Amino acid sequence: MLMILQRYGLMLVAALGQTLLLTLLSLFFAMIIGMIFGLMNVGSNRVFNFIGTVYVDAVRGVPLIVLAYFIYFGVPAAIQGIGFETFRLTALQAGTIALSMNCGAYMAEIIRAGIQSVDRGQMEAGRSLGLTYGSSMALIVVPQAIRTMIPSIINQFIITLKDTSILSVIGFPELTNVGKTIMGNTFMALQTWAIIGIMYMVVIVTLSKLSKKLERRINRGR
Repeated sequence: MLMILQRYGLMLVAALGQTLLLTLLSLFFAMIIGMIFGLMNVGSNRVFNFIGTVYVDAVRGVPLIVLAYFIYFGVPAAIQGIGFETFRLTALQAGTIALSMNCGAYMAEIIRAGIQSVDRGQMEAGRSLGLTYGSSMALIVVPQAIRTMIPSIINQFIITLKDTSILSVIGFPELTNVGKTIMGNTFMALQTWAIIGIMYMVVIVTLSKLSKKLERRINRGR
């Protein structure tokens, strides 16, 4: 194990950095996607409700690995087929899109549940003061909903971090992919995967502790 750390330590640290980069990018775009479709699902417009429901159900019904293959191989092939022969997606771009879509569907449900947990009277109070529906949602309802959503959002961050390992199938140089390379070079499977597992565990346990600390602080503040 020490030999692996000495020889491949920098590669492992770089892979962890790539894993965190992909996770943060995906979570950022997933928040935007989740907010859009989450608001669609809590509104009174049936068309928006239908669109939001179809997106959430469709994306959650497709395994992430299939979604990654579709975006990395299928989308470029389709675009090249209509004349853009030089179009390509890097592993980072395809991975970010796939994870953002996947995480965004779950984030939409988190946001929907968070908004619906706020008493309806809060929206009615905002409207009675002359605020529009959008202003009442942005200034009154969403800030209150965020308090209940934070633990779930951190939990989704952890899930997304672990899901990055699936993207080794499209060649993205995250921890699992680098682990395969190191194992192939050293033939030390037990030691290699022990190191990879410990690195994931340290990051995930840290995030879990942060989630519990935030949840306790939020509960105390109520």
